[in-house]
Amino acid sequence: MISLNINKKNYSVDVDSNTPLLWVLRDVVGLVGTKYGCGVAQCGACVVHLNGEAVRSCVTKVSRAVGQKVVTIEGLSEKNDHPLQKAWMELDVPQCGYCQAGQIMSAAVLLNENKNPTDEDIDDAMAGNICRCGTYLRIRNAIHLAADMQRKGI
Repeated sequence: MISLNINKKNYSVDVDSNTPLLWVLRDVVGLVGTKYGCGVAQCGACVVHLNGEAVRSCVTKVSRAVGQKVVTIEGLSEKNDHPLQKAWMELDVPQCGYCQAGQIMSAAVLLNENKNPTDEDIDDAMAGNICRCGTYLRIRNAIHLAADMQRKGI
């Protein structure tokens, strides 16, 4: 049995220690907000936080998460009211929506590290997240709006 802390809840899972964290989250724990995109850490659809760091859960072994705090899109906020989630809705960012959980999770790490990111900061931080619908400008604008919300305490 492997013990995990996911979204502030403890889980015991009976999986091989080499199992990708993504499959444990989705198939064992039932948290399906984190998406499978490419399986080789190139698209960003599977980004989750591991102790505040953005990691690609499709290539992160579940054994790496033992004793760590895992946060998925479901755990980013209790009422879907994180500034990024609010900004995403206000600016109608998603088109198909498939990549958006990974986009938001990557953006959350950026805003934790940089309270006032420039366009260049955002582009650099988000470069590993692919949006097949091309909503990159809306994503950038939403990150700026969320940063502004955070600074104002909204």
